[in-house]
Amino acid sequence: MRYDFDTIIDRKGTDTVKLGCLKNLYGREDLIPLWIADMDFETPDFIREAFENRLKHPVYGYSLSPESYWQSIIDWQQYMHGWEISREWLTFIPGIVKGIGMAMLHFTGKGDSVIIQPPVYHPFRLVTERNGRVVVNNPLVWDGSRYHMDFDHLESILKRRRCPLFILSNPHNPGGCMWNRDTLATLAQICQKYNVTVISDEIHADMPLYGKIHVPFTTVSQEARQVGIVFGAPSKTFNMAGLVSSFAVIPNPLLRKSFYDFLEANELNNATFIATIATRAAYTQGKEWHRQMLHYLQDNIDYMVEQMPRLIPGIKIARPDASFLLWLDCTELKNEGIADIPGFFIGAGLALNDGAMFGPGGEGFMRMNVACPRAILQKALDQLYAHYRNIIS
Repeated sequence: MRYDFDTIIDRKGTDTVKLGCLKNLYGREDLIPLWIADMDFETPDFIREAFENRLKHPVYGYSLSPESYWQSIIDWQQYMHGWEISREWLTFIPGIVKGIGMAMLHFTGKGDSVIIQPPVYHPFRLVTERNGRVVVNNPLVWDGSRYHMDFDHLESILKRRRCPLFILSNPHNPGGCMWNRDTLATLAQICQKYNVTVISDEIHADMPLYGKIHVPFTTVSQEARQVGIVFGAPSKTFNMAGLVSSFAVIPNPLLRKSFYDFLEANELNNATFIATIATRAAYTQGKEWHRQMLHYLQDNIDYMVEQMPRLIPGIKIARPDASFLLWLDCTELKNEGIADIPGFFIGAGLALNDGAMFGPGGEGFMRMNVACPRAILQKALDQLYAHYRNIIS
């Protein structure tokens, strides 16, 4: 079956964040929304059909999470990553950011330090601060095309202060890089040495590009198995974030019992039947849709990587290893008199994420979502180029 990723879908009237927050965040509603990380492709028909069939039944009472739901997660991880997961390692969580907050409440106390690696997905910082914890930055190092971890700096932090929790973005958002096995193993070794629990946010793991291979954190070493918690979800991959279906994987039985008992005591691990049905449909019927979706994304990325620097040399784009987010290096635009980089994009009628929101090192960058029909990207690029010519002429 050939799936359609070219049809432009009108999302007005669906209370979507992508459109509903434009006025508040950007001051205008007439922008092409290329910011928040959900797709503008149709959620696959087999997912819609699965829960539509269930909704025909007239009773929506309390429901169990069937074994077929858990097995679909296990089978998908084996298929995608060669990762063998035992059933007891798994539990449901109602969203990855919520899961991070729950883990933070369980593993840390008020005033404790939590390590993040900016520039990085901004809820890592927000959840930490809003829960009364202290953000400790271990900044990533940008080499002009990708990020690297600074382990000397990390160890210098841990020698000076107690940090019970480390939040890892794997693959990295917004930079798009997939951490290799050696990098993750070194991280695990340091964290075990200083008794640091690592939460690995792997929500973008199922979207590897250009033949890249994702490495789940807890698979890299015995140290990683001891300190690691992996959070995953089908939501980014199959465009169903509004259904709130995520899961945790913890191989270490002591770490697992501690956290899962906390979740169960507060009934935080109970999935809705819509979440289990949609996840099972995605993971059991989604291989071909997934393959075609990644191919379409790669073509969109190639289009932007090739066209953007040709039209606007001051914007550099490195091809990401994973996902549908481009990290635009716009620092050279300042040499052309464009000091307000976020304002430059708004002036062109585009809504992107200001890189500064991701923390130190993000200044001068913009994050762009390219999971949309090609015609939208072409229109966006035309508007950006026209605005650029207006400014520099």
